[in-house]
Amino acid sequence: MANFRQKTRMTTGTNAPRRLSIFGSTGSIGQNTLDVIQQLGGRESYEISVVTGNENVELLAQQARSTGARLAVTANDSKYRLLKAELSGSGIAVAAGAQGLAEAADIEADWVMAAIVGTAGLAPTLAAAGKGAVIALANKECLVSAGDLFVEAVLNGGGLLIPVDSEHSAIFQSLDENQRHAVERIILTASGGPFRTWSRAEMANVTAATARAHPNWSMGLKISIGSASMFNKALEMIEAKHLFSVCPDQIEVVVHPQSIVHSMVGYTDGSIIAQLGSPDMRTAIGYALEYPHRPKLNVERLDFAKLSRLDFEAPDERRFPALRLARTALERGGLQGAIMNAAEEVAFHAFVDERIGFLQMADIVEAVMDRMAGTGGAHSMDDVFAADAEARRLAAELVAVNEKAA
Repeated sequence: MANFRQKTRMTTGTNAPRRLSIFGSTGSIGQNTLDVIQQLGGRESYEISVVTGNENVELLAQQARSTGARLAVTANDSKYRLLKAELSGSGIAVAAGAQGLAEAADIEADWVMAAIVGTAGLAPTLAAAGKGAVIALANKECLVSAGDLFVEAVLNGGGLLIPVDSEHSAIFQSLDENQRHAVERIILTASGGPFRTWSRAEMANVTAATARAHPNWSMGLKISIGSASMFNKALEMIEAKHLFSVCPDQIEVVVHPQSIVHSMVGYTDGSIIAQLGSPDMRTAIGYALEYPHRPKLNVERLDFAKLSRLDFEAPDERRFPALRLARTALERGGLQGAIMNAAEEVAFHAFVDERIGFLQMADIVEAVMDRMAGTGGAHSMDDVFAADAEARRLAAELVAVNEKAA
């Protein structure tokens, strides 16, 4: 297994604040990160170098001012003038688009929250990893699309990779470094989302508004719908392979509707080590921020006397085929993760725009994966981006065909 714990907490000096960059600060993970930072001392303990967002430039400007950031970046080129106006007179530098994100990644930081949703976060996160920063990883695409290349960049850069997804954070916390040879299986828990008990016929006509209503977690649109379709869990299976260097048949998924047990590690002696907690992303964020120490956070504590039950059940891969597609991607290897992710992003946007139905997302992803099953491995990021582009092209064609047939 790859060892990502080679570095302990990084500092810029004995008493100097740590330099942080928050990629995706306006999303749910980014906002929770800023809340944790404030709880743990704010500007007295941390120096925010960069904040980045996308559409919500008003919130981005507010965050930049309140944190005293050096640079604020909107990923949307068309929002540059508005962000510039919002930060007029503040002395905070402004940038936009892919070039702006590259500029953000080039700024020295001790710790980077990588929470840009989608493949837009791949290039800046990879660049930051290569500079030796601690990467708090909340962007699935870095490992799903470019797992081997990303892991190599982290290790060659001398940095540290700490997962922030609640499931992977739980595994990270449950792994005994002295017993990695004895790890038998990784068990990812899934809430089952809002459609856990629905039939395929019932799911056929759901809308994006219905699909985004997660029963336990407060998350953005992309992650919420990914939870409803279980594509999020599918991507997490691929992430787990790269994070913990396990074989595909060592990765299991179990549905746990209460979202209290965040994930588990099974060992060869039959022991299961689990991490439990209230469904609050700030716990995983705080752990990543202060690793290897555990900070004191204002989050809800579990009251076991009030927990009447903890339920577990096997996932139904017929109703939620995303899990089956993840296993296919893991078995095929190569660029299948990048292809699956790219096709899913296209299908997701088509579903939100009401161009295809909920169940058609998986159909389109599977068709694209099958058409590109012979694609070779990733020797460079150019290979990743080429496979990503072709998968998006094919997925867009299939979306158009499905629209005409509707």
